[in-house]
Amino acid sequence: MRVVVTGATGFVGSHAIAALREAGHEPIALVRNLDKARKILDGVEVCQADVRDARAVREGLERGEAVLHAAAEIGVIGAGQDLAGTNVTGLRNVLGQAVELGLDPIVHVSTIAVFVPPKTPLITSESPLGNPRNDYGKTKIAGERYARELQAQGAPVTIFYPGGVCGPDQPTLDALNEGLVSGIRQGWPMTRGGVGLLDVRDLALMLANAMKPGAGARKYMIGGYFLTWAQLADLCEEVTGKRCRRYPAPVPVLRGMAALLDLVKKVAPIRYPLTRDAAEMMVSMVRTYDEVEDLGVRLRPARETMADTVAWLKAEGHL
Repeated sequence: MRVVVTGATGFVGSHAIAALREAGHEPIALVRNLDKARKILDGVEVCQADVRDARAVREGLERGEAVLHAAAEIGVIGAGQDLAGTNVTGLRNVLGQAVELGLDPIVHVSTIAVFVPPKTPLITSESPLGNPRNDYGKTKIAGERYARELQAQGAPVTIFYPGGVCGPDQPTLDALNEGLVSGIRQGWPMTRGGVGLLDVRDLALMLANAMKPGAGARKYMIGGYFLTWAQLADLCEEVTGKRCRRYPAPVPVLRGMAALLDLVKKVAPIRYPLTRDAAEMMVSMVRTYDEVEDLGVRLRPARETMADTVAWLKAEGHL
């Protein structure tokens, strides 16, 4: 099957390209930056298009039979370039036009963040959507509502809700991998909440396995292994063999520190990936009920994911 992949030079997209090829599909990478694509994607058909450009997106979609929409602005670790443009307009351009063109399936990589702050102690794919205060969360909710509208209309849209994605071979260091570097080097805040640890390779396999026409609308919660911040620090110590600094961070203090960092980052090049938006995610996250039975993938142990990630981070000079 010819599968158009948006966000193909990103973390999830690049791993999904490999998984799709391994499964016998023909991926078509829809990318903004051709130079970056040439460095990351070898032997893959490439189509240049910004997801915010409806005409360019349509031309790319016309080449395929199915689509995997993995393009998004990750606004929780810093200032996004255009959160609404990518997460709302771009999503509508891809999913809406894919429906018009009759592509099947239409697979959308959403995020567990659409359920945060959670209203129950366990998040499922049927949990009520959150009411986020930050711009990232608001744009993701807007995109989520549109994807669900298409599902309600009978479109073959499949939505994935991954947790904190990590693993080796990330084209540009960001999100949870960048958080791991900062935590290992500078220490972990001991606060409430936690993080869902999901291996990017497992997610990529699930996305490839979801490429089955005629399956209709589906939703998959894949939060991964839920770890408290103390448990994540323990795992990092186990893998690195080194003690990680830990510091108490009551929720009000953490929020205040994050807000202050947001201001400082406007005038100084600080890479520590704590923002006010990220702090809200950190302290609000709870466990998830993952629904992966029919995707044919068993999550690898969290220790294996962490060991492979740390080894890669060291090899690339990030640690």
